[in-house]
Parts: sequence; structure tokens; C-alpha cells
Amino acid sequence: MALKKDKTKTSSKITVHQVRIVGGIWKRTPLAVADVPGLRPTPDRVRETLFNWLTHLKGNTFSRMRCLDLFAGTGALSFEAASRGFSQVVTVEESRTAYSHLEAVKKKLNAEQVKIVHADAFAFADRLIEANERFDVIFLDPPFQENFLPVILPMCVKLLSDGGLIYVESNEAVSDEKLDQLLPEGQKCHICRENKAGQVYYHLLEMKASGQS
Repeated sequence: MALKKDKTKTSSKITVHQVRIVGGIWKRTPLAVADVPGLRPTPDRVRETLFNWLTHLKGNTFSRMRCLDLFAGTGALSFEAASRGFSQVVTVEESRTAYSHLEAVKKKLNAEQVKIVHADAFAFADRLIEANERFDVIFLDPPFQENFLPVILPMCVKLLSDGGLIYVESNEAVSDEKLDQLLPEGQKCHICRENKAGQVYYHLLEMKASGQS
């Protein structure tokens, strides 16, 4: 869930609301979410649709899959993935306030498969690329106002395993034509699923097969 850069100190007063895990071992578990500026949880029905897509495409293979959540924010997508059996979920958040809250949720759930990293998403993605890391699913929900997609999407493609998928949330529709413009030559993705909820567009991208136009 996208989050604007947050300079709030961890000692600042925080009010709390909740999101709810939709499925898996922690189904219906409410998660407290820090009410900090720019925090925008992915709605329950959008997460339910996303994981229905993933289940349809990947079957019962989540236990063999790694997931990366680069702009974690509330952590709703990360903990949903862990609840549904992903073997490892790497969760990245730059805001110290949100990071501390994510750590508290991890402790509450005893979610050992979730690794929470306090880092800038771009710098951390660079380190992952340098280390030749690969992920089966990448959640990409950057702050809408920052226009990060043209920069971060090509980085994510480099981090995909064979058959990997990228989930993208945006305040505008993403088309296959736009993907061709965003990605450099040699990187090809296409939209395999897409939908809209309110003002939020969400898409599931997969790599084009070699030779596919």
C-alpha cells in the first residue's frame, strides 16, 4: 500500500484504524494500521480479487513462491500473502512510523515468513538486482502522486522469476501500449488481468514469452 514519504518521528502521536485479512490462516484477523499521512490500504475486495487471480494462475503453489512488496505502507498485501501460504514475503517500507507498526503486526501474528526492511524502495531494489534475487510475485503500489511507475517498473521486471507476476495499483488505467512505452527494449510485459474499484485501477502483469509481439 502506497505511502508518501513520512518524516514523522516514531514518538509522534498516532491514531489507529483497521484492515482485515481476507483469507488463509489468519482469515478475518483485524490488523491495526497507523493513521499516518498518505497511507492508503488496498481494500478487502481488491485483495480478494487479486488472490483469486493468483490462485487461478498459480494453483496451490504459494508454498513454493517468494513475494516482494516494495511500498508496503499498511502491509495489507504482505500479510495477506503470508496468510495464504507464501514461503517468504519481503516487505519494504521507508517510513519509520509505518515500519515500526509493521514490525508490531509481524510480532502479533508470529509471521516468521515475513521479512520487514526499513529502506528506500529504489535503493533496496537496486541491491536485490545486484544480488541477482528473484521473486515470483511483486506487489507494486507506489504513491500515486509521485509518478514512480516509469522508474520502478523496469527494476521489478529484472527481479521476476520465470513465470513471475507483478501486481500494479494506479490512479489511471495501464494499457499494454503504455507498458511498451515504460519498459526498455528487451523487457516485455502484458496485462493478464485488470479491474477497477472506485478511483483505483489494478492490474496483474506477466512477462511476454520470447518472440511474442
